[in-house]
Amino acid sequence: MDPKILWLIVFVGLYWSYCLYMGFKGMATAKTASDYFIGGRKLSLWVFVLAGTATSFSGWTFVGHPGLLYVDGFQYAYASFYAITIPFTGVMFLKRQWMLGKRFGYVTPGEMMSDYFRSDLIRLLVVLVALIFSIPYTGIQFRASGFLFNVLTDGALSIEAGMWMLSMVVLVYVATGGLRSVAYVDSAQAILLALGIVIIGCIALINVGGWSALNDGIATLAQYDGKRTPDGHSHYVAIPGVIQFVSEGPSATGGAWTGIMILTYMFALMGIQSAPAFSMWAYSNTDPRPFPIQQVWASALGIGLILMVFTAIQGLGAHLLGANAGFLAAHPEAVTNVFGPLLDGQDLMDYEGKQGALVPQYINLMGETLPWLMGLLAVCALAAMQSTGAAYMSTAGGMLTRDILKRYLIPNASHNVQKLWGRLGVAFIVFAALWVATSATDALVLLGGLAVAYGFQMWPALIATCWWPWLTRQGVNAGLIAGLVAVTLTERVGVQWFGIEAWGRWPLTIHAAGWGIIFNLGLAILVSAFTQNPEDRARRMVFHDFLREHAGLPAAKKPLVPVAWIVTLAWFFFAIGPGAVIGNTIFGDPGDPATWVFGMPSIWAWQILWWVLGVGMMWFLAIHMRMSTMPEREIEVLQEDIGDVAGDTASGTVGGR
Repeated sequence: MDPKILWLIVFVGLYWSYCLYMGFKGMATAKTASDYFIGGRKLSLWVFVLAGTATSFSGWTFVGHPGLLYVDGFQYAYASFYAITIPFTGVMFLKRQWMLGKRFGYVTPGEMMSDYFRSDLIRLLVVLVALIFSIPYTGIQFRASGFLFNVLTDGALSIEAGMWMLSMVVLVYVATGGLRSVAYVDSAQAILLALGIVIIGCIALINVGGWSALNDGIATLAQYDGKRTPDGHSHYVAIPGVIQFVSEGPSATGGAWTGIMILTYMFALMGIQSAPAFSMWAYSNTDPRPFPIQQVWASALGIGLILMVFTAIQGLGAHLLGANAGFLAAHPEAVTNVFGPLLDGQDLMDYEGKQGALVPQYINLMGETLPWLMGLLAVCALAAMQSTGAAYMSTAGGMLTRDILKRYLIPNASHNVQKLWGRLGVAFIVFAALWVATSATDALVLLGGLAVAYGFQMWPALIATCWWPWLTRQGVNAGLIAGLVAVTLTERVGVQWFGIEAWGRWPLTIHAAGWGIIFNLGLAILVSAFTQNPEDRARRMVFHDFLREHAGLPAAKKPLVPVAWIVTLAWFFFAIGPGAVIGNTIFGDPGDPATWVFGMPSIWAWQILWWVLGVGMMWFLAIHMRMSTMPEREIEVLQEDIGDVAGDTASGTVGGR
């Protein structure tokens, strides 16, 4: 047997054994519906830190992100700031959702929001967002894992066969053990994800010839590049301005990644932790102690360092390793052509899978010399692809059971009935994702583009529930519907499926998530202004009085609130917004490496600087301003988990007291 296939089987077998063991172990401990759906609110500190990180940064981080860095260079590398913006959403909402879940016994965000607003419509909208997020998002991960093993087995295992086989193990451990099993498997997956990215980055740097050779090669690549920004810079080392007034963002001169595009794309990725699934992660914790560790140190610092350095090396370094056939022909002296034999002399973009094939080729590079390392890296990639999908399968299955079945069909469902239907819900998500990934690959790409942007549309509802009682039920419902429609009509699906010609995808270089939140929050505020009701406001204040009493700032810190606003807005403006254009040239001329102050392109130095400042911002908000720390007062539980008592319909929880 080929050694690389042997090692692949060994490492995948060990990984699968661990997954199945945790699944059956979780099944033995899941006695109640709460145990199954949210781990009995007893996840340990380090399990959540690792599991929350794995759920936030999926196979896209491992495979897709380096590929787009290869295509668009450092203008796309601003997306690496999602190591900060994704947990920023957690800083805003996780602690307060945990407090509400603890006090009122919520298991799903649909229960929380329908109780808060006294609205079944918002419950159904939350479930809709969860399904639209989980099915295509999971399908993308499945197909990517099938493609990975197709490459690593030299085509012996087809993409479809691979993804069906690999997904069955996920189905078993998620359906049997529930969220607790997902959390423990995700803990291992987080370590494998980070380890794999670092190792592949080191492989790239070693083959390029070291740090100096990398930056010299980037300089040569920038001079060779024929795609130029309006200022005449290479698109690999500069963003194309603040905004471009074009009908389709992807058609912008010099690349789509203007300052406004970067900002609104970050909005979309912030949807990962505002999606309904992450609300259930919040409820699953014993207390908020893990939140600041996960947000500041694991995500912003740890994953941020990995993305800013090792992922950037993978993406830009690929040009210097033979993935770019045109650059190889023009500057053979700058290229170590290690990819040549693997790609048969083709350009990576002409190869099956295009930029998505970059990381599998890096892994395949180890097949002849270190086959055991190839096996390990394959499992790292597989773990990354399955980490997010598993969490969304589990939580979506829970929402289908609690917010649809138990609310409308079987109000008296026992624990065993709820767990059974939860498992059937997981199976539905898995097979729906596999069907889309197998028979509708074009639809998968279209729907995948909607997933995180839809998740971000939950922000106004979360702002209302956690912070701002002025927003009304009518306003939030109208805004959420308008936001989902706006996202759909400004994404590729709206252009292709609905034949819209007045505008294209991401008009004015504003991402669909940006258009969605403009209509969503704007309409929510407008409608709320005309639908204020004293009785409803008094009901909502039950929640907000509790939050202010238990999560309010000490008097000594209240003067720092304006400082927090200024620091946050300044960071968003300069790090990932219109002010990012300053980074093109502040540390040297992008086209003249002799002027590079730090021996690297100015844009890269600017990104690293604002990443460091971003970690400081996250510490200031999450810890110093106490937005993610333990509440000083103990929380009195008014009701145990909704639905753990047969016959509880989870309606009118607060109003009934």
